[in-house]
Amino acid sequence: MSQRHDLDDLLTLMAVLRDPDQGCPWDLMQAWDSIVPHTLEEAYEVADAIERRAFDELPGELGDLLFQVVYYAQFAAEEGRFDFHDVVHALTAKMLHRHPHVFPDGTLASRRPPGVSAEAIESRQVHSRWESLKAEERAARASDDAPHSVLDDVPRTLPALSRAAKLSKRAARVGFDWPDAGGVIAKIREELDEVEEALIDGDNDHAAEEVGDLLFAVTNLARALKADPERCLRATNAKFERRFRYLEAALSDEGLALPDAGLDAMERYWQAAKAAECATPDSPSMSSPAPGGEAPGETRP
Repeated sequence: MSQRHDLDDLLTLMAVLRDPDQGCPWDLMQAWDSIVPHTLEEAYEVADAIERRAFDELPGELGDLLFQVVYYAQFAAEEGRFDFHDVVHALTAKMLHRHPHVFPDGTLASRRPPGVSAEAIESRQVHSRWESLKAEERAARASDDAPHSVLDDVPRTLPALSRAAKLSKRAARVGFDWPDAGGVIAKIREELDEVEEALIDGDNDHAAEEVGDLLFAVTNLARALKADPERCLRATNAKFERRFRYLEAALSDEGLALPDAGLDAMERYWQAAKAAECATPDSPSMSSPAPGGEAPGETRP
Protein backbone atom coordinates (compact mmCIF):
# COMPACT_ATOMS: atom_id res chain seq x y z
CA MET A 1 0.00 0.00 0.00
CA SER A 2 1.42 3.36 -0.99
CA GLN A 3 2.17 5.96 1.66
CA ARG A 4 -0.63 8.46 2.30
CA HIS A 5 0.44 12.05 1.89
CA ASP A 6 -0.49 14.72 4.42
CA LEU A 7 -0.74 18.50 4.46
CA ASP A 8 2.97 18.97 5.14
CA ASP A 9 3.70 16.97 1.99
CA LEU A 10 1.45 19.28 -0.01
CA LEU A 11 3.18 22.39 1.35
CA THR A 12 6.57 20.85 0.55
CA LEU A 13 5.42 20.03 -2.98
CA MET A 14 4.36 23.64 -3.56
CA ALA A 15 7.65 24.98 -2.21
CA VAL A 16 9.59 22.73 -4.59
CA LEU A 17 7.39 23.67 -7.56
CA ARG A 18 8.23 27.31 -6.85
CA ASP A 19 11.94 26.71 -6.20
CA PRO A 20 13.96 28.92 -8.61
CA ASP A 21 16.52 26.18 -9.26
CA GLN A 22 14.51 22.96 -9.13
CA GLY A 23 10.92 24.08 -9.70
CA CYS A 24 8.48 23.85 -12.59
CA PRO A 25 8.82 26.60 -15.24
CA TRP A 26 5.05 27.03 -15.47
CA ASP A 27 4.59 27.33 -11.71
CA LEU A 28 7.48 29.79 -11.49
CA MET A 29 5.73 32.04 -14.02
CA GLN A 30 2.57 32.31 -11.94
CA ALA A 31 1.61 35.28 -9.76
CA TRP A 32 -1.38 36.40 -7.71
CA ASP A 33 -3.54 37.52 -10.64
CA SER A 34 -2.75 34.63 -12.96
CA ILE A 35 -4.04 32.05 -10.48
CA VAL A 36 -7.40 33.76 -9.82
CA PRO A 37 -9.15 32.34 -12.94
CA HIS A 38 -8.03 28.85 -11.92
CA THR A 39 -9.40 29.39 -8.42
CA LEU A 40 -12.82 30.39 -9.76
CA GLU A 41 -12.86 27.44 -12.15
CA GLU A 42 -11.95 24.97 -9.40
CA ALA A 43 -14.70 26.32 -7.13
CA TYR A 44 -17.26 25.77 -9.88
CA GLU A 45 -15.95 22.26 -10.50
CA VAL A 46 -16.51 21.48 -6.82
CA ALA A 47 -20.07 22.81 -7.08
CA ASP A 48 -20.65 20.80 -10.26
CA ALA A 49 -19.46 17.55 -8.66
CA ILE A 50 -21.72 18.13 -5.65
CA GLU A 51 -24.77 18.91 -7.77
CA ARG A 52 -24.16 15.78 -9.87
CA ARG A 53 -23.62 13.81 -6.64
CA ALA A 54 -20.32 12.66 -8.14
CA PHE A 55 -18.83 12.01 -4.72
CA ASP A 56 -16.13 9.78 -6.16
CA GLU A 57 -14.79 12.85 -8.01
CA LEU A 58 -15.14 15.19 -5.05
CA PRO A 59 -11.84 14.44 -3.22
CA GLY A 60 -9.92 15.35 -6.35
CA GLU A 61 -11.96 18.49 -6.99
CA LEU A 62 -11.65 19.63 -3.36
CA GLY A 63 -7.92 18.95 -3.59
CA ASP A 64 -7.68 21.17 -6.66
CA LEU A 65 -9.47 23.93 -4.74
CA LEU A 66 -7.21 23.49 -1.71
CA PHE A 67 -4.20 23.71 -4.03
CA GLN A 68 -5.28 27.24 -4.92
CA VAL A 69 -5.11 28.26 -1.24
CA VAL A 70 -1.68 26.67 -0.96
CA TYR A 71 -0.59 28.60 -4.05
CA TYR A 72 -1.60 31.98 -2.60
CA ALA A 73 0.01 31.13 0.73
CA GLN A 74 3.26 30.29 -1.09
CA PHE A 75 3.21 33.63 -2.93
CA ALA A 76 2.70 35.40 0.40
CA ALA A 77 5.50 33.43 2.09
CA GLU A 78 7.90 34.31 -0.71
CA GLU A 79 7.05 37.99 -0.24
CA GLY A 80 7.31 37.80 3.55
CA ARG A 81 3.62 38.61 4.07
CA PHE A 82 2.23 35.45 5.70
CA ASP A 83 2.24 31.67 5.21
CA PHE A 84 -0.26 28.80 5.13
CA HIS A 85 -0.18 28.43 8.92
CA ASP A 86 -1.25 32.07 9.25
CA VAL A 87 -4.20 31.30 6.98
CA VAL A 88 -5.24 28.38 9.20
CA HIS A 89 -4.81 30.51 12.34
CA ALA A 90 -6.86 33.40 10.94
CA LEU A 91 -9.66 31.09 9.84
CA THR A 92 -9.81 29.22 13.15
CA ALA A 93 -9.74 32.44 15.20
CA LYS A 94 -12.52 33.95 13.08
CA MET A 95 -14.75 30.87 13.39
CA LEU A 96 -14.19 30.73 17.16
CA HIS A 97 -15.20 34.40 17.38
CA ARG A 98 -18.33 33.84 15.28
CA HIS A 99 -19.52 30.78 17.22
CA PRO A 100 -19.81 31.90 20.87
CA HIS A 101 -22.83 29.58 21.19
CA VAL A 102 -20.46 26.64 20.58
CA PHE A 103 -17.18 27.97 22.06
CA PRO A 104 -18.35 30.30 24.86
CA ASP A 105 -14.85 31.32 25.97
CA GLY A 106 -13.65 31.89 22.43
CA THR A 107 -11.17 29.02 22.74
CA LEU A 108 -11.12 25.72 20.93
CA ALA A 109 -11.20 23.82 24.22
CA SER A 110 -14.29 25.59 25.59
CA ARG A 111 -17.78 24.13 25.25
CA ARG A 112 -21.29 25.31 26.09
CA PRO A 113 -22.72 24.09 29.42
CA PRO A 114 -23.85 20.45 29.63
CA GLY A 115 -27.52 19.93 28.95
CA VAL A 116 -27.80 22.74 26.37
CA SER A 117 -28.30 20.85 23.11
CA ALA A 118 -27.93 22.22 19.60
CA GLU A 119 -31.71 21.92 19.19
CA ALA A 120 -32.24 24.26 22.13
CA ILE A 121 -30.41 27.10 20.40
CA GLU A 122 -32.59 29.30 18.22
CA SER A 123 -31.23 29.29 14.67
CA ARG A 124 -32.62 32.80 14.22
CA GLN A 125 -30.61 34.02 17.19
CA VAL A 126 -27.48 32.31 15.86
CA HIS A 127 -27.97 33.96 12.47
CA SER A 128 -28.55 37.38 14.07
CA ARG A 129 -25.41 37.00 16.18
CA TRP A 130 -23.43 35.89 13.12
CA GLU A 131 -24.54 39.00 11.24
CA SER A 132 -23.66 41.28 14.14
CA LEU A 133 -20.18 39.79 14.41
CA LYS A 134 -19.60 40.11 10.66
CA ALA A 135 -20.72 43.74 10.80
CA GLU A 136 -18.24 44.39 13.62
CA GLU A 137 -15.47 42.79 11.56
CA ARG A 138 -16.34 44.91 8.50
CA ALA A 139 -16.34 48.05 10.62
CA ALA A 140 -12.95 47.13 12.08
CA ARG A 141 -11.49 46.66 8.58
CA ALA A 142 -12.89 49.94 7.25
CA SER A 143 -10.54 52.90 7.18
CA ASP A 144 -11.41 55.86 9.33
CA ASP A 145 -11.65 58.26 6.39
CA ALA A 146 -13.75 56.01 4.13
CA PRO A 147 -17.55 56.08 4.44
CA HIS A 148 -18.97 52.80 5.74
CA SER A 149 -21.67 50.98 3.75
CA VAL A 150 -23.70 47.85 4.40
CA LEU A 151 -22.59 46.83 0.89
CA ASP A 152 -18.91 46.80 1.86
CA ASP A 153 -16.88 43.70 1.01
CA VAL A 154 -19.37 42.11 -1.42
CA PRO A 155 -16.75 40.80 -3.89
CA ARG A 156 -16.84 42.40 -7.33
CA THR A 157 -15.56 39.17 -8.86
CA LEU A 158 -18.67 37.19 -7.88
CA PRO A 159 -20.84 36.00 -10.78
CA ALA A 160 -23.31 38.76 -11.55
CA LEU A 161 -26.36 36.82 -10.35
CA SER A 162 -24.70 35.88 -7.07
CA ARG A 163 -23.48 39.42 -6.50
CA ALA A 164 -26.95 40.84 -7.23
CA ALA A 165 -28.42 38.47 -4.66
CA LYS A 166 -25.83 39.46 -2.04
CA LEU A 167 -26.23 43.19 -2.69
CA SER A 168 -30.01 43.02 -2.43
CA LYS A 169 -29.82 40.82 0.67
CA ARG A 170 -27.53 43.31 2.39
CA ALA A 171 -29.96 46.13 1.54
CA ALA A 172 -32.91 44.06 2.74
CA ARG A 173 -31.32 43.67 6.18
CA VAL A 174 -31.77 47.39 6.79
CA GLY A 175 -35.33 47.44 5.48
CA PHE A 176 -34.80 48.27 1.79
CA ASP A 177 -36.94 45.46 0.43
CA TRP A 178 -40.39 44.50 -0.84
CA PRO A 179 -42.82 43.30 1.83
CA ASP A 180 -43.51 40.04 -0.04
CA ALA A 181 -42.87 38.16 -3.28
CA GLY A 182 -45.89 39.85 -4.86
CA GLY A 183 -44.07 43.18 -4.85
CA VAL A 184 -41.08 41.62 -6.59
CA ILE A 185 -43.31 40.08 -9.27
CA ALA A 186 -44.88 43.47 -9.91
CA LYS A 187 -41.39 44.94 -10.29
CA ILE A 188 -40.48 42.20 -12.78
CA ARG A 189 -43.54 43.06 -14.88
CA GLU A 190 -42.61 46.75 -14.71
CA GLU A 191 -39.06 46.07 -15.88
CA LEU A 192 -40.28 43.80 -18.69
CA ASP A 193 -42.62 46.57 -19.87
CA GLU A 194 -39.65 48.95 -19.97
CA VAL A 195 -37.66 46.46 -22.06
CA GLU A 196 -40.54 46.26 -24.53
CA GLU A 197 -40.88 50.06 -24.67
CA ALA A 198 -37.19 50.44 -25.45
CA LEU A 199 -37.45 47.83 -28.23
CA ILE A 200 -40.47 49.61 -29.70
CA ASP A 201 -38.42 52.82 -29.72
CA GLY A 202 -35.60 50.98 -31.48
CA ASP A 203 -33.19 51.82 -28.68
CA ASN A 204 -31.23 48.59 -28.20
CA ASP A 205 -28.76 50.16 -25.76
CA HIS A 206 -31.58 51.23 -23.48
CA ALA A 207 -33.23 47.82 -23.90
CA ALA A 208 -30.01 46.12 -22.81
CA GLU A 209 -29.88 48.35 -19.72
CA GLU A 210 -33.46 47.44 -18.90
CA VAL A 211 -32.66 43.74 -19.34
CA GLY A 212 -30.07 44.21 -16.58
CA ASP A 213 -32.77 45.73 -14.37
CA LEU A 214 -35.05 42.81 -15.24
CA LEU A 215 -32.39 40.29 -14.28
CA PHE A 216 -31.77 42.10 -11.00
CA ALA A 217 -35.49 41.98 -10.22
CA VAL A 218 -35.66 38.25 -11.04
CA THR A 219 -32.69 37.70 -8.73
CA ASN A 220 -34.67 39.37 -5.97
CA LEU A 221 -37.56 36.98 -6.61
CA ALA A 222 -35.19 34.04 -6.14
CA ARG A 223 -34.01 35.61 -2.88
CA ALA A 224 -37.62 36.07 -1.74
CA LEU A 225 -38.09 32.34 -2.34
CA LYS A 226 -34.88 31.60 -0.37
CA ALA A 227 -33.37 30.15 -3.53
CA ASP A 228 -29.89 30.71 -4.90
CA PRO A 229 -30.26 32.32 -8.36
CA GLU A 230 -27.01 30.78 -9.62
CA ARG A 231 -28.23 27.33 -8.66
CA CYS A 232 -31.63 28.00 -10.23
CA LEU A 233 -30.01 28.99 -13.51
CA ARG A 234 -27.53 26.10 -13.44
CA ALA A 235 -30.48 23.71 -13.07
CA THR A 236 -32.21 25.33 -16.04
CA ASN A 237 -29.00 25.19 -18.08
CA ALA A 238 -28.76 21.47 -17.32
CA LYS A 239 -32.42 20.99 -18.27
CA PHE A 240 -31.97 22.87 -21.54
CA GLU A 241 -28.87 20.81 -22.36
CA ARG A 242 -30.66 17.51 -21.68
CA ARG A 243 -33.61 18.42 -23.88
CA PHE A 244 -31.50 19.83 -26.70
CA ARG A 245 -29.28 16.72 -26.74
CA TYR A 246 -32.47 14.63 -26.89
CA LEU A 247 -33.73 16.46 -29.98
CA GLU A 248 -30.26 16.28 -31.56
CA ALA A 249 -30.23 12.51 -31.14
CA ALA A 250 -33.80 12.15 -32.39
CA LEU A 251 -33.14 14.20 -35.51
CA SER A 252 -29.93 12.28 -36.13
CA ASP A 253 -31.91 9.02 -35.97
CA GLU A 254 -34.09 10.45 -38.74
CA GLY A 255 -31.02 11.30 -40.76
CA LEU A 256 -31.65 15.01 -40.43
CA ALA A 257 -28.93 17.58 -39.80
CA LEU A 258 -29.86 20.35 -37.37
CA PRO A 259 -29.68 23.21 -39.92
CA ASP A 260 -32.00 21.27 -42.26
CA ALA A 261 -34.52 20.04 -39.70
CA GLY A 262 -36.57 23.20 -39.36
CA LEU A 263 -38.06 24.73 -36.25
CA ASP A 264 -41.25 22.65 -36.35
CA ALA A 265 -39.32 19.37 -36.14
CA MET A 266 -37.08 20.74 -33.41
CA GLU A 267 -40.09 21.89 -31.41
CA ARG A 268 -41.74 18.49 -31.81
CA TYR A 269 -38.76 16.67 -30.32
CA TRP A 270 -38.30 19.36 -27.67
CA GLN A 271 -41.83 18.65 -26.48
CA ALA A 272 -41.07 14.92 -26.64
CA ALA A 273 -38.04 15.49 -24.40
CA LYS A 274 -40.23 17.34 -21.91
CA ALA A 275 -42.77 14.52 -21.97
CA ALA A 276 -40.00 11.97 -21.42
CA GLU A 277 -38.82 13.88 -18.35
CA CYS A 278 -42.35 13.97 -16.93
CA ALA A 279 -42.77 10.23 -17.60
CA THR A 280 -39.46 9.29 -15.95
CA PRO A 281 -38.85 11.90 -13.21
CA ASP A 282 -36.41 9.64 -11.36
CA SER A 283 -34.28 8.85 -14.39
CA PRO A 284 -30.64 9.91 -13.82
CA SER A 285 -30.47 11.31 -17.34
CA MET A 286 -33.59 13.41 -16.90
CA SER A 287 -33.62 14.39 -13.25
CA SER A 288 -32.66 17.83 -12.01
CA PRO A 289 -29.52 18.29 -9.91
CA ALA A 290 -30.02 16.73 -6.51
CA PRO A 291 -31.49 19.18 -4.01
CA GLY A 292 -29.33 20.53 -1.26
CA GLY A 293 -30.17 22.41 1.89
CA GLU A 294 -30.74 26.09 2.26
CA ALA A 295 -29.51 28.31 -0.50
CA PRO A 296 -25.78 29.14 -0.28
CA GLY A 297 -25.28 32.32 1.69
CA GLU A 298 -28.57 32.10 3.60
CA THR A 299 -26.92 31.08 6.85
CA ARG A 300 -23.38 32.22 6.05
CA PRO A 301 -23.74 35.50 4.10
